Amino acid sequence: MAKAERGRGARAVAVAAAAFLLAACSPIPPSRPVPADSAGAAPRLLFLVSFDGYRWDYPELHGAPALLGLARDGVRAASLVPSFPSKTYPNHYTLVTGLRPEHHGIVANTMWDPRWNARFSLADRAAVEDGRWWGGEPIWNTAERQGRLAATSFWPGSEAAVGGRRPSFWGRYDPRVPDVERVDQALAWLDLPAARRPSLVALYFDEPDTSGHRFGPRAPETAAAVAHVDDLLRRLLAGLAARGLAATTDVVVVSDHGMTAVDPERAIVLAELVDLAEVEIVELSAFGLLRPRPGREAAVLAALAGAHPHLHVVRREAMPERLHYRDHRRIPPIVLWAEAGWTLYRTAAERARDRADFSLGAHGYDPQERDMHGILVAAGPSFRRGLAAPPLDNVDVYELLCAAAGLAPAPNDGDRARVAALLASAPAAGR
Repeated sequence: MAKAERGRGARAVAVAAAAFLLAACSPIPPSRPVPADSAGAAPRLLFLVSFDGYRWDYPELHGAPALLGLARDGVRAASLVPSFPSKTYPNHYTLVTGLRPEHHGIVANTMWDPRWNARFSLADRAAVEDGRWWGGEPIWNTAERQGRLAATSFWPGSEAAVGGRRPSFWGRYDPRVPDVERVDQALAWLDLPAARRPSLVALYFDEPDTSGHRFGPRAPETAAAVAHVDDLLRRLLAGLAARGLAATTDVVVVSDHGMTAVDPERAIVLAELVDLAEVEIVELSAFGLLRPRPGREAAVLAALAGAHPHLHVVRREAMPERLHYRDHRRIPPIVLWAEAGWTLYRTAAERARDRADFSLGAHGYDPQERDMHGILVAAGPSFRRGLAAPPLDNVDVYELLCAAAGLAPAPNDGDRARVAALLASAPAAGR
C-alpha cells in the first residue's frame, strides 16, 4: 500500500537494509515438540502468510531461498492475479473470503458509503474495526463457525467483528511490534494445550510493499526487504520443524498485489482536465473514484473522456466485466485508472509537493498488468509436490484454503475446480 494509505507510519525505511540483516541473524527460539491431541494424532495446521506487495518475479529478481525451497516441496503459481483495484485492503479481503471487492464491500482503501453517509479509510481506527463495512465470511470465521480455533496477526479485516465474530486470537495493528516477534507469537500459539491451540493462523507483513513504494521494485533496499521476509519464512518453517509439526502443517504464502516503477514525469493532474468544484474525489492514486455533484455526472464524464491518452475513465455501469467492479453502492459513478507507471494527482500543487519526496513504486493499476501480479506458494500434506502451476486468480485462494483445511466454504466467487490440480487429493469437509 502507498506510504500514506494505512496511516500507520512507514517503519524506518531509511535504515531498512541494516535492520533486515540484523533480524536475519536472530536465532530460532528452542521449543519442545507440540503434544498430540487427545486422540493421539498430531494436530493438522494451516498457516496463511501474506507479504504485502511481493511481486511475482521477486524470488528470481532478488533471491528468496526459503520461499523457493518451499515451492520445490509444494506448488508455485506462475503468478497470483489480483482483483481490481490492485490495492491492499480489497485484495487481502478477497484472499480470505473468495469474494470480489464488489461483493465483499471493501472496494478501495478509502471509500464512501452513500447509504450510511459515512467514510472508510485505513487511518480511521473506528471504521477499520467496524464489522458493518466487511461483508462475506473470512476464512477465520469459517474455521471458528465449524468448531476450529483461528488466530490472526494484523491481517486486514481481522480487527473487525465480521458478522459479529472475531478469531479467537487477534490484535490491533501495531507497527512497533517487530516482525520477528510476530512470527514467534504465532509459534507460541502452537505451544498452547490442544484445546486452546489454533488450527488456522493468518499472518500479515507490510514488506516488501513499504520498500517497493519508497525505492522502486528493483532497488537494493527492496531486495533487502525481500531477504527480510524470506528470513521470516525460514524462521516460521524452522519453528514448525522444532515442534515436530512440519509434516502435518500446510503453509500457504501469498501477496495481495505486485509493484511497478513510476516516474515523476508521468503525472496526470485532474484539475487540468475537469473543474474540481464539480466532483468529490473519494480516492486518487494509480486509480480514482469520483462522485460528481448532483446533476453534473454527464458533464464530468464529457470533460474527462479522452482527455489524457494514459487515463481510463468509465461510468460505473459500463465498467469492463472482466474487472468485476460494478455491483456495490460504494463504487461511485465514475471510476478512473491510469496506465501502469503513471500517477494521478488532484492539483499541480499536490504534484509539486510529491516531487520533493517521490515514491518510486506503485500499484493499483489494471490487474492484467503483469507487474501487478503477486505470488502463491503452498506446501504441506494437502498439496502436490514440485508443481509449477499457471497463473491463479486470487478469488480462488479461499476455496484452496478451505480444501486444505477441510472446511466447508461459505458462498464465494471462486471455483474449487480451478485449484483442484494444486491439491494432493480432495480432502473431505470437516477433516
